[in-house]
Amino acid sequence: MAHVDPNISAPQPVIRQLDEAAINRIAAGEVVERPASAVKELVENAIDAGARRITVEYADGGKTLIRVTDDGCGIAGADLPLALSRHATSKIDGSDLLNIHSFGFRGEALPSLGAVGRLTITSRAAGCDGAEIAVSGGQPGGVRPAALSGGTVVTLRDLFYATPARLKFLRTDRAEAQAIGDVIKRLAMAEPFVRFVLTDVSGGGSREVFRAEAEQGDLFDALHGRLRQVLGRDFAENALPIDAERDGFHLTGFAALPTYSRGSAVQQYLFVNGRPVKDKMLIGALRGAYFDFLSRDRHPAAALFVDCDPTLVDVNVHPAKSEVRFREPGVVRGLIVSALRHGLANAGHRASTTVADATLGAMRPEPVGQARIYQMDRPGGGARAADQTFQAPASPGFAEMQGAWARVESPREERPQASEEPTDSPLGAARAQVHENYIVAQTATGMVIVDQHAAHERLVYEKLKKQMADTGVAAQALLIPEIIELSGHDRATILGVAEDLARFGLGIEPFGGDAIAVRETPAILGEVNAEAMIRDILDELEGEGESLLVQARIEAILSRVACHGSIRSGRRMRADEMNALLREMEATPHSGQCNHGRPTYVELKLSDIERLFGRT
Repeated sequence: MAHVDPNISAPQPVIRQLDEAAINRIAAGEVVERPASAVKELVENAIDAGARRITVEYADGGKTLIRVTDDGCGIAGADLPLALSRHATSKIDGSDLLNIHSFGFRGEALPSLGAVGRLTITSRAAGCDGAEIAVSGGQPGGVRPAALSGGTVVTLRDLFYATPARLKFLRTDRAEAQAIGDVIKRLAMAEPFVRFVLTDVSGGGSREVFRAEAEQGDLFDALHGRLRQVLGRDFAENALPIDAERDGFHLTGFAALPTYSRGSAVQQYLFVNGRPVKDKMLIGALRGAYFDFLSRDRHPAAALFVDCDPTLVDVNVHPAKSEVRFREPGVVRGLIVSALRHGLANAGHRASTTVADATLGAMRPEPVGQARIYQMDRPGGGARAADQTFQAPASPGFAEMQGAWARVESPREERPQASEEPTDSPLGAARAQVHENYIVAQTATGMVIVDQHAAHERLVYEKLKKQMADTGVAAQALLIPEIIELSGHDRATILGVAEDLARFGLGIEPFGGDAIAVRETPAILGEVNAEAMIRDILDELEGEGESLLVQARIEAILSRVACHGSIRSGRRMRADEMNALLREMEATPHSGQCNHGRPTYVELKLSDIERLFGRT
């Protein structure tokens, strides 16, 4: 550390007014973090201009070229120089910064891009001639005529050439291209009636990376079709429609079944008034809705849209507009949690189709030496009997041997009785139990394999939860209240959720100064370290904005009780017991997955089974 001689006075700092170029470069550092940020700003401008067809081209991960072409309203030639001025926008008039109905409104994107790259805007508005303007390193040129049928073409070359230090912080071309694709997919989900095309033109070639045609129909059908294009068929087939409203907030979208969970949060897409956001509160609400159905290392998949009056949400809290702040965050969180849990409950025992696909993928036919002989047509019963008689070997003793095999039976107590249950129920009728752990049931269209222990464990768990909800969580009073010293901030934080904690049997109250007193703990937890629990809750509140720790511990105990109280692996079951288990699964919500999010059954369609044997 340098030492300053106290006898020498330091020069007085001079306050300077930064020039326009420096101001634009500073703004670009906030708005344009990487090529994907530039693509986001330009595509949002195209959407605000009413475009219905948007094409994005990039080269070298967007570092050398980004071109966005749209068929929007365009910009008049006389307005092009003004469009490159800071805080110049057609989106708002500046009188009300809370009543914002467009993606952009700050007027910083185009001048920021022109300050750090070579930007060219070619546009033609209705009733005007085409015009073009270029700006390089913050130095704009003049407006000149250009040939264009309509809309706007924005070309950005050599991003960050004016600030070469920023180039060192960019990732590889592949990583930057992947980020651009993610931005386009999020915007495509927000605008299902707009066609998006993303093309990589690196090296002089042209490779289409992503295409989403404009959807038709009502909003739900259009959104479902767009999610199928963006997230794939598996998500679309295993997603539940969500539609709920509360206190001026409207939640729509699709949420996947718990058995379609992911190893990371890569398929969580959240939108507020059509704007893609990454909001901590919304992510926490999504996690809380699936809290009871997934283990800690699994993440739900969902695309949720929150719509409300613009005055109820502030989108001007971040330069990139990626974060928002709600006037009533508790209402929004409650809406998301309740709507998702209601949707999951309505799904009943349903499990994702990917479980069956994975099962079929794991099956492999036995290797054969000769070519397979495929049965082209299925003969009738009489023809099959005649074929069997004709194909029987003529060697003596075969009939006697066949009769001997027919008389071999397992002891009666070792095999379940034949089931008379109808097979038209969703989970069918039990036909067998294998390895004393798996129930094989026949349905009208195939077969179902049920993990008896996991299924019954979920059923018992749901009963215990219902009992706890009806009677509440019993609290045990501490003989001597535990006094915990906290900082002023932590004390205020924990007391702010005291009512929520009391619902789970954890009673706290202020105790003078910065201390709190823990007077009650949940009885089901037994002896607990109250101070450690309080500090863990504070860590969760600080990191995620909410705490599910006490609820998690209570439900973990209920899950453990359910595990010990359920049918054990290795227990032989009678046919009526197996069918009773199947019927109870059909009547119990969430029975398609165990307490840890794993599937409790696998359904195989007859057509899939026949395909395994080459019968198709």
